[in-house]
Amino acid sequence: MHWLTSPIAAPALPATWLIATGASPANLAERSALRRETARRIIAAQLGLPIEVITIEHDERGRPLLARPAGTGLHLSLATRAGVVALALARHPVGVDVEQVEPLAAPPLVILHPQERKALLALPEPARPLAFARLWAAKEAYVKALGTGFARSPESFAVTLASQEAFSVSDPEWPHANLGMSRIKENGGQESLAAAVVVLG
Repeated sequence: MHWLTSPIAAPALPATWLIATGASPANLAERSALRRETARRIIAAQLGLPIEVITIEHDERGRPLLARPAGTGLHLSLATRAGVVALALARHPVGVDVEQVEPLAAPPLVILHPQERKALLALPEPARPLAFARLWAAKEAYVKALGTGFARSPESFAVTLASQEAFSVSDPEWPHANLGMSRIKENGGQESLAAAVVVLG
């Protein structure tokens, strides 16, 4: 997995871009527009094409897809948090998510798999907000890669944080080796963001 922080072409795929836009979108429509335009710029650079020929649409489940140019075989996923746009591109189904670390908030343990709750409670209390953000970003990325979103119950599968940069997903409905990558991004020195990406297949 290649991680990039500027809208330039990646040397190979899969790749994930974490772009600090400096924008403060006020609502869902503005966040969607920011995601889409940032992604179009990156995809244009990746394919060596003018941005005008890049069209992003959504399938019936709301998952983004590259409608034009057709036939690239690329899968994409998008996320936005605190003005940072995440784009993942791969040759297989992919999901990406970014979550803000909330150092003063108690993690909502009730929405987690029992294994995840146990792992979080085993950590010192100050370490739990970051671990929760990493877990939740991984869970969001995984259901995006599946194409289900949280039509899947978040407690129905378990994420294990294997290291600072890797995690695994145990899912009884998808009995394959599901591995993912994560990063922590400092956003302008004001906050920390946890990013995660999963590529299926």
